[in-house]
Order: sequence, then C-alpha cells, then structure tokens
Amino acid sequence: MRGCVQVYTGDGKGKTTAAVGLSVRAVGAGLRVFFAQFIKTRESSEFAALAAFGSHFCLRRFGRGFIRGTPSQDDIMAAQAGLLEAKGAMLSSSYDIVVLDEINVAVSLGLLLSEEIVQLIKDRPECVELILTGRGAPDDIIAAADLVTELREIKHYYHKGIKARKGIEY
Repeated sequence: MRGCVQVYTGDGKGKTTAAVGLSVRAVGAGLRVFFAQFIKTRESSEFAALAAFGSHFCLRRFGRGFIRGTPSQDDIMAAQAGLLEAKGAMLSSSYDIVVLDEINVAVSLGLLLSEEIVQLIKDRPECVELILTGRGAPDDIIAAADLVTELREIKHYYHKGIKARKGIEY
C-alpha cells in the first residue's frame, strides 16, 4: 500500500472523530494503527472500543491537558517525547497508519516546531499513512500534505450551553 499524508484541520467539530473513523476502518482491514494524542488527557469512549482490537491498535497520550497561556517546560518535554515516540513508531515497520492527534495545536502553542513536523513528513516511509489533526494547521504542513480537509463550524450547540456528552464528544 502506498501511504499518503492527510491533514484534518479547521474550527469545526470532527477532526479527531474522522481520524478515529479511519482507524476503525483500517483495523477492520487488518492494518495496524499507532494513535498518538497530543495535549488531550481526557478518557474518551471510542478508545475503550478500539482497545478491544489488541495489537492492531496502539493509543499513546503525550499531553498534560489543555494549555492556557505560556506552556510549561513539562508541556514542551511531553510533546517532544511524543513526537520522538511517534517517529519511532512510524519508522518501525510495526504500523501501517500513524495518527498525530492535535499535533497542529501543539505547533500553534509552541510545544513543537512546524519544521519538525514537515521533517517527519519527509522521513515517512512510503508505505505509512500519516494523519495530522488539529485546528490551525500551519501553511508548510498543509503544503507538505497529500490531502487537507478543513472542518468549518457553522453552528454548534456548545454556544447554547450544551456541554460535552459521553458517547458523543468523548
């Protein structure tokens, strides 16, 4: 299989959900997925289901939670460790798909440099599908990708005070 680089970005809901959906489809086809979450720490129901796939699906979290203001050195170190592990997974021949969830946000917060992500894209083995999610994808990452999908918010029930619901948002 020839792999591509996909970016899911924009201010709309559904970037991680799209990456999870692709992961479910891939595992159903017998492919192996490494799913790295940057920033997020909240348990999410879809990963409980994906854990049942055993060795075909690996979830790793490298975040310390949402960041307001200047990131701490610990936040930066967690993101750097995550990028290093994700690169190792990508180069290992153990995974067909590598998802870097919220990686664009990690870049926009200064946890990682966009140049590091572009280099990761360049280092990607041809057989690995690489998925990058998160709002605010930098132009150089967009330019390096094969597919870019922008999810745009038109209307969201959050603005009516409806909080995240288990099984729907997490």
